[in-house]
Amino acid sequence: MELQLALDLVDIPGAKEIVNEVAEYIDIVEIGTPIVINEGLRAVKELKEAFPSLRVLADLKIMDAGGYEVMKASEAGASIITVLGVSDDSTIQGAVEEAKKQNTKVMVDMINVKNIEERAREIDQMGVDYICVHSGYDHQAAGISSFDDLLTIKRVVKLAKTAIAGGIKLSTLPQVIAAGPDLIIVGGGITSQEDKRAVASEMKQLVSQA
Repeated sequence: MELQLALDLVDIPGAKEIVNEVAEYIDIVEIGTPIVINEGLRAVKELKEAFPSLRVLADLKIMDAGGYEVMKASEAGASIITVLGVSDDSTIQGAVEEAKKQNTKVMVDMINVKNIEERAREIDQMGVDYICVHSGYDHQAAGISSFDDLLTIKRVVKLAKTAIAGGIKLSTLPQVIAAGPDLIIVGGGITSQEDKRAVASEMKQLVSQA
């Protein structure tokens, strides 16, 4: 089980500052969609150069032109690139094919997928590396959690690794760990804390014991 830090509402210097505090306790650093929109793929490149031992996930939320966008993110230094589960099968397949050429990985984000169980089963057959259930900011504001969706995909996903993102904090982490995802993605549960290093250390300890 691994721990991913999601960085969303910061610029490149801010991202580096946060990662510098917690790098030894995380496995993957995510350059979130807001950073990519504000800074471009340069953010992926700079974070990878600054922290070469960490894998960098580019949260592009690809909806079309899967192969091309995976190629560009891979060239920038991303190890994992996200594609939306609601996108067309051909987009996901194109992303997977290009990722294999680039020796990178594809994560499918299931945000807003209506029939999670059925779609997760389909996507699992496409050769993706991760399937991620995700409560976005708007979902969290409405009190929606992705925990039940995690239990659903754990039942049906046989080939890909499973991941969960959205609103996870230290107090809810044990429940998430008990469900057994391969990757736990934490954003504000670390980045909004006063002592980020201490919280990340405690989270990593819990995840490592699983």
